[in-house]
Amino acid sequence: MNNQTSVKEKVDKNKQQNIFKKVYGTLLGVAYGDAMGMPTSLWNPEMVHKYFPEGVNKLLPAPQGHVIHNGMVAGQVTDDTQQTMLLVDLFIEEKKFSRHGVAKKLLEWAKGLNAFETMILGPSSLKALKMIDSGMPVEETGLMGDTNGAAMKIAPVGIVHPGDYDAVISDVAEICIPTHNTNIAIAGASAIACAVAAGMAGKDINALIDAAMYGAEQGMKLGRQWYGASIIKRTELALKIVRSGKTEIEIWQDLYDYVGAGVAMSESVPTALALVVYYNGNPLKTAYASANMGGDCDTIGAIAGGMSGAFSGSDVFPNEIKERLSKVNNIDFENYAERLTELLVSE
Repeated sequence: MNNQTSVKEKVDKNKQQNIFKKVYGTLLGVAYGDAMGMPTSLWNPEMVHKYFPEGVNKLLPAPQGHVIHNGMVAGQVTDDTQQTMLLVDLFIEEKKFSRHGVAKKLLEWAKGLNAFETMILGPSSLKALKMIDSGMPVEETGLMGDTNGAAMKIAPVGIVHPGDYDAVISDVAEICIPTHNTNIAIAGASAIACAVAAGMAGKDINALIDAAMYGAEQGMKLGRQWYGASIIKRTELALKIVRSGKTEIEIWQDLYDYVGAGVAMSESVPTALALVVYYNGNPLKTAYASANMGGDCDTIGAIAGGMSGAFSGSDVFPNEIKERLSKVNNIDFENYAERLTELLVSE
């Protein structure tokens, strides 16, 4: 009996440790991809190469005069990670994701950073939060939100629903209501969160992509029907590009030229998914690619990093990176991962 109990305790402990590593890896992946892409965000490939002829191969400060990130230091994260951690906070506090909880957290955060007077917020979030602040019901404020702000922060939903894609999609739709309540946005965010959920459940890369496609397909049925290129068709094109046999640089350029790397959901989500496939779920490599290929580098880095971090876990990150990200941003990612893990294993 004692031996059986000991074996069970060991199995439970190993399972909990594995969950922790995947949770921690997801949070680190978002932050690292974000911070790596921060210096080159909103630059085209020519600008990236001109300013960084050797490439962005480590955490760097923002170049002087950067249109959005001027003054930011090496390893500092942007709104992508900040909003991701707001959802983590919300889940830890309420044990669920609610539209009013999301709206409250986002509005408090935006006001604290004077975001209405700067370029910190994306276009959909800026419009929606201004309407929420004016007293408009959250059910009415996100009806035109179709950009990648819904996907950049959505990894925590995948974390808390390992392998349960329908639960993921339901929570994504709830979170999107205040700022991104369109089918395009819900589809893109559901694709990413489902991919994270697949990584959390220990699925392989092919299953991860299947999960993302399921999320996109089901997400298109939700929210306000809106216009935009197909996320599924764009993802299929992006996957063809990364499987083309071309060189790494050629693949970056083709993704940028044919799929896109901008703030549109149908650009950034397919490109991020394709990078995860090309680098076999390695968050260090997806962050490197995102930072150097041009476009919305920090957001694509954060999105790809969250998926890759869930797939590979935290052990792939050097201690130096873990420490730098926590110290520079005053965010104890390891502690957050521990608290989320406790909630997951107690269910």
